[in-house]
Amino acid sequence: MNEWIIAGICFGVFIILVIIQKIMRSKRPVRTAVISMMWGIIALVAVNVCSSFTGVSIPISPMTISVSAVLGIPGVTCLLLMQRIL
Repeated sequence: MNEWIIAGICFGVFIILVIIQKIMRSKRPVRTAVISMMWGIIALVAVNVCSSFTGVSIPISPMTISVSAVLGIPGVTCLLLMQRIL
């Protein structure tokens, strides 16, 4: 897939998150959206760092990064559950 398309999709998702934060009457919608995205990515990295102890890891791909960035920590939890079920 073209890099510009991926960048456009990421930017679009970021704008949607900012709009949701604005609708929820957040005082700093951009900052809240960025922090939420970062916590999701940090959770994904933490799961993979701890994989040597737990035996559970999530492969890093554009899809897993997108899910963890958009949905945050609940998204990483969902990825873990889906991996264990499937």
